[in-house]
Amino acid sequence: MSKVKYYYDPDTLSYRKIEPKKSKRYRNLFFFLLSAALFGFLGLIVLLNTSLLNTPKELSLEREVRNYELQFEILNRKMDQMEQVLTNIEDRDNNIYRLYFEANPISEEQRRAGFGGVNRYKSLEGFNNSEIIIDATQRLEVIQKQMVIQSKSLDEIAKLAEDKEKLLASIPAIQPVRNKDLTRMASGFGWRSDPFTKARKMHYGMDFTAPRGTPIYATGDGKVTRADNRSSGFGKHIRIDHGYGYLTIYAHLSKYNVTVGQKVKRGDLIGFVGNTGRSEAPHLHYEVWKDKERINPINFYYGSLSPQEFENMLKLSNQENQSLD
Repeated sequence: MSKVKYYYDPDTLSYRKIEPKKSKRYRNLFFFLLSAALFGFLGLIVLLNTSLLNTPKELSLEREVRNYELQFEILNRKMDQMEQVLTNIEDRDNNIYRLYFEANPISEEQRRAGFGGVNRYKSLEGFNNSEIIIDATQRLEVIQKQMVIQSKSLDEIAKLAEDKEKLLASIPAIQPVRNKDLTRMASGFGWRSDPFTKARKMHYGMDFTAPRGTPIYATGDGKVTRADNRSSGFGKHIRIDHGYGYLTIYAHLSKYNVTVGQKVKRGDLIGFVGNTGRSEAPHLHYEVWKDKERINPINFYYGSLSPQEFENMLKLSNQENQSLD
């Protein structure tokens, strides 16, 4: 109940009741309603910015947003780990694998190259968390590209390894006659005295003295290209093409254990020591060719001789004696 106000009237010497004007009453009412509206509006704004008035759907959406943010955080941690693993693999690829197989390393620019041209992420713009989404998408695409490059590199390394394995298996690497079967290493590569003319001439192979019928073994993987006696001076002989420019010749055989076109492995029995062709005594004349040039076979026994045996073989091969063919 509003208070009643009075004023003192000196004419009547009495208190008279103050009657408020209608305009003032309306003004007071207006200001009251305006204040109430402003207070209500401010209160509504405050409430809308709190979770007090959120509907169940809004609360569910908020939980989803928080869950997505958590998933992005986990995804970023996983991408950090992937980048570390990739960096480690790339380092080994460039500094170990490619170095070993004498392949050119992949440049950092090629591995880390981004995606130029048009805006690839335009469809991801305009959302509340566009920056997070675009950053994650971009990192994933870069990692994906790095993995494709690394995968191709490892395929190349695997091919190089396979070729290297074939090369190592094909290079002549053992003695064609076992040490236990040898009488002696009669003559080496170099200038020697001819057993028939006694003239000094170049001897392009190594002569291994052994009893007739002693087994002869392929010194590397390859394919038999000849097994005949149609080569002057060699008598019965075998030629094996090892690929990669390597060829070996086994001459003065008594008989063959292979046929033309047959593929052989290092250590396979291919024939037997004899005394056919231009030969003074039973022995094996052995030659190694590289890119159509004859080279010293002494350099190709690392697969069957100990260091001491190789040293003894080297001394004997350097003696300028008489050859057997």
